[in-house]
Amino acid sequence: MIYLFDGSMEGLLCAVFEFFERKPGSVSLRTEAEHQPDAFSTYLSVHSDPVKANRVWKALQKRLPGIWIRRLYACFLSEKAIGYSSLFEFCCYLFVSPVGAEKNYGNEHVLTVAQLAKKVEREKHRMEAFIRFQHTSDGLFYCGIDPDYNVLPLIMKHFKDRYADQKWIIYDIKRHYGLFYNLEVVEEIRMKFEHPTFNSPSTEIFSEKEELYQALWKDYFKSTNIPARKNTKLHLQHVPKRYWKYLTEKQPVKS
Repeated sequence: MIYLFDGSMEGLLCAVFEFFERKPGSVSLRTEAEHQPDAFSTYLSVHSDPVKANRVWKALQKRLPGIWIRRLYACFLSEKAIGYSSLFEFCCYLFVSPVGAEKNYGNEHVLTVAQLAKKVEREKHRMEAFIRFQHTSDGLFYCGIDPDYNVLPLIMKHFKDRYADQKWIIYDIKRHYGLFYNLEVVEEIRMKFEHPTFNSPSTEIFSEKEELYQALWKDYFKSTNIPARKNTKLHLQHVPKRYWKYLTEKQPVKS
């Protein structure tokens, strides 16, 4: 039996609910988007129902400590097919096992959920460290990102607390949605751009002072750099090259 769900957390929880209600035996979970139909498999389309999803979520909260609830969510945000299937299997395993089953790292699904959650959390911390805003002509601070995982929900609180006195937008170019903070609340937004990639948007949208800000920031890093202590290998371990596109200090100086 193959369960098909819509790719949402609610849909995944509903798949767990359907499994225990129907008791179909062995089940494989897939998203509708990745589904490739064949003539030999039996399918069930799982409809998202907030009531069913809430029942499963509350049951998980009763059985798991807070750190594992966080891991479940982080694993889901990995957007990996193996993450979805492992989450489904983990939840099913949890509900038929004694309390404390989440500590059994000998179970492949427990291990996979924990490992994927760790990768997502690492990406979250890197985004918090490497994001650099640019000042736009309408007074907003903007940054476009394309992280490996869907970490926007995890970094929202950090930036809301740290930059509470300014309006900002962090936009996930890969997933076509972003966060907008209006000095009161953070809202999810979707925007249409003239160009498909917005990593380096036209300088026309930036304020006249943005170039000066960038020059001052580069001068600061240049003045604090100690050439005799340069350790490229260690630097790349802490700041991998794929994140350099976010860093103002790594961009070439305009002539």
